[in-house]
Amino acid sequence: MPFFADRNLARRLERAEADSNAKFVEARGRVFPDREVGWIEVAGAYAMFDGPDSPITQTFGLGLFESVTAEHLEAIETFFTERGAPTHHEVSPLAELELLTLFRERGYRPIEFSTVLCRPLAAEPEMDLGIEERIVVRPIEADEGEMWAEVSVKGWSEVPEIGPFLAELSLVSTQREDCLSLVAELEGRPIAVGAMTWHGGVALLAGACTIPEGRRQGAQQALLDYRLRYAARHGCDLAMVGTQPGSASQRNAERHGFRIAYTRVKWQKE
Repeated sequence: MPFFADRNLARRLERAEADSNAKFVEARGRVFPDREVGWIEVAGAYAMFDGPDSPITQTFGLGLFESVTAEHLEAIETFFTERGAPTHHEVSPLAELELLTLFRERGYRPIEFSTVLCRPLAAEPEMDLGIEERIVVRPIEADEGEMWAEVSVKGWSEVPEIGPFLAELSLVSTQREDCLSLVAELEGRPIAVGAMTWHGGVALLAGACTIPEGRRQGAQQALLDYRLRYAARHGCDLAMVGTQPGSASQRNAERHGFRIAYTRVKWQKE
């Protein structure tokens, strides 16, 4: 089924990511009850606090669901500043244009781009991703969270600043019913991991990485194939992924049927 990059699509995609992150924050609160975490909804956007340095401490969907006022931004900024975190908004270009005026008036500046890609899913997807037969993909067991985290940290070793976040990611994810955590093994050895959540018929693919010595073996294609088939068979009609613009991850997604829906801008209040 074809889809169009309009506001309705953006609402579905942004809500799926917002819901996933909100449930992650809730799960972190259960795993680490001594930490202050939480989220609020303001003007249809979800504002997440997962710690001052967490990459998901920000808003999703601002300007897509309701008109945003200065009072709305004040409430969101207070939510973050009271917890010692900067105010970040990741904004779709399909949000209302008036938001840019508010950002200028309140001292925001753009600091980052991200590309959102998606592809339709059929009930029984016909895909041929060239899966390497030696690669086996499976959901992790309840006691394999530490292994999943170790592979993830090693796979993202080129970005050391997110290591602490990744080290706890699997411990939190195993407390969620809506998160599928996967490992790809080459002849019994874990070389790659990936995850998926879903909301409103949209499957959000995330967390995919391969350890340096396991790359170019087909692990990511195998993880992608598994997640797309799982999502389609569990009622999802869309799959989405977020990447850095022009990155290898974006090119890989495009090679496998994803197309760019839009590029978001992350804004930070000075």
